Amino acid sequence: MSKAAETKTIHTRSGSRSIIFYLLVLAFAGVVPSFLFAGILIQRNQAAQESTVETLIVATSRSIVQAMEREIAANITTLRVLAASPALRAGDYRSFYDASVVALAGTNANLFIVNPDFSTFASTREPFDSPPRTTNDIPSSERAFAGTEPVVTDLVFGAVSRQWVYNILLPVDLGPEGTKLIALNQPASNFAGALSANSLPQGWNTALLDNEGRIIAATPGVGEAGEDFTPFNAMAQAFSLGWQHLDTNQGAALGVIQRSVTTGWRLVAWAPVSSISQPLLIAVLMLIAGGIVLLGLILAALFWGSKRIGSSVRGLARDARRLGAGEPVVAKPYPVSEIAEVSEALEQASEVRQAAEREVRFLLRELAHRSKNQMTVIAAMAKQTARGATDLPSYVQAFERRILGLARSTDLLLTHGTAGVLLGELIEHHIEPFRPVTAGRVQIAGPAVRLNGQAAQTLGMAVHELATNAVKYGAFLDDEGHLSVTWQRDGERLELVWRETLVRTLEASERSGFGTTVLKSMVGRALNAEVERIYHADGLEWRFAIPLAGIDPALAPAPADEPDSE
Repeated sequence: MSKAAETKTIHTRSGSRSIIFYLLVLAFAGVVPSFLFAGILIQRNQAAQESTVETLIVATSRSIVQAMEREIAANITTLRVLAASPALRAGDYRSFYDASVVALAGTNANLFIVNPDFSTFASTREPFDSPPRTTNDIPSSERAFAGTEPVVTDLVFGAVSRQWVYNILLPVDLGPEGTKLIALNQPASNFAGALSANSLPQGWNTALLDNEGRIIAATPGVGEAGEDFTPFNAMAQAFSLGWQHLDTNQGAALGVIQRSVTTGWRLVAWAPVSSISQPLLIAVLMLIAGGIVLLGLILAALFWGSKRIGSSVRGLARDARRLGAGEPVVAKPYPVSEIAEVSEALEQASEVRQAAEREVRFLLRELAHRSKNQMTVIAAMAKQTARGATDLPSYVQAFERRILGLARSTDLLLTHGTAGVLLGELIEHHIEPFRPVTAGRVQIAGPAVRLNGQAAQTLGMAVHELATNAVKYGAFLDDEGHLSVTWQRDGERLELVWRETLVRTLEASERSGFGTTVLKSMVGRALNAEVERIYHADGLEWRFAIPLAGIDPALAPAPADEPDSE
């Protein structure tokens, strides 16, 4: 391999990208949809929570209104019971006063009587003999005197209690005394308990307003009893079964406005939109923060993983270049199992290539060695053929056939390489050109035996000579001869028998031509074999006892390595 090839720079193909790019794409493809799905779930959850809060606020508001109406109904009932007192009907106001004080003891309620001239007396907040006072809510008293049903007033600042109260006025016909109003009042602070008992979620405010828009009771921070309600214009808002959007002095809000059928008072509950949407905002912020942290961890893991994978892939590239250059490759313990598996495959491929190259080099050396030997054999064949030839055409024909037989052995050797040549295939190959047309005259049988290169070449020439002699003098000379070639293993030796059977008498001859030289001298010396020729009355038999160590490809010594030429 040249220096230029060794130092060749491997350029990245146009359009290819680093592994970190694809890992990032996979990461974003997995993370982004997850965050989008989480965002949708949070939004859906927020919508469900808002619906739940709306239902809770509406139910709580209605519960507060109902609690207020129950208290007023209870006060009206108490007032009706007291108004049915016999002492009141008899005009015994002192006895009525004393009974009322006892009945209202332990409560914040106060009872008094209103005359048609709107003066009041018999107030349970002061002694019976206290001088009369004029009521602070004449319009409500007028409405009560004009009807027969109880009248619940808006907030009134009590002349005696000096606090904000509401009155319940019940007109009573006392006969000779005329119609008077039996009044029961309660401090507005009583309803604060109803507001606190029905707690609302954090951030929500409530206020109970009279028909003039004054605060009867409210959660802390909204205002005091008797003050005007200022967060927004509650009197201009419609009543609602669900919440509605409100513009308050603190910004946009969502609220619920309920109305009491008994008093006409309004209960308002509201909260800034920000406090309602705050859980969603917090969840989104947490999702974003968690996403940033998670993405950072993913990117760090991807960077670390890409470095490991990238270095492993570059190592594979180096191994692949070494493999391409014919250098040995050793598997490395890469951290990624698949890459380690590829590295092991490269090592195996390197071993296979090295073995193949060794085999090629061996075959080349063997070919050179065999070529030298064949030149020697051909020269010997030419000399021996010339000795037995009587004319030039017969010499050329005999020499050509021997050359072709030698070539067939070489073809088999090159075809099978170091694996060796099958003995049966070698015999078939060399007999085939001489085989008679009549079937059944040739029998070849024996177990599978492989021959190394030297044994294949030597036995190939021997079989060729035997087949040539069979055509000239033996079984193939006429149409009746028969040839049997058999072999078997006998311990550490191979027993090969060539038996020609004739219908005529074969004369024994001690003539020694090239064929005999090949069969006795070359086979005997090259393979360390015992060669015996036996004449029978009906034919000729050749016996070869060949040590297996001389023909086995695995046992035959390889020729010495020759130095590579530059």
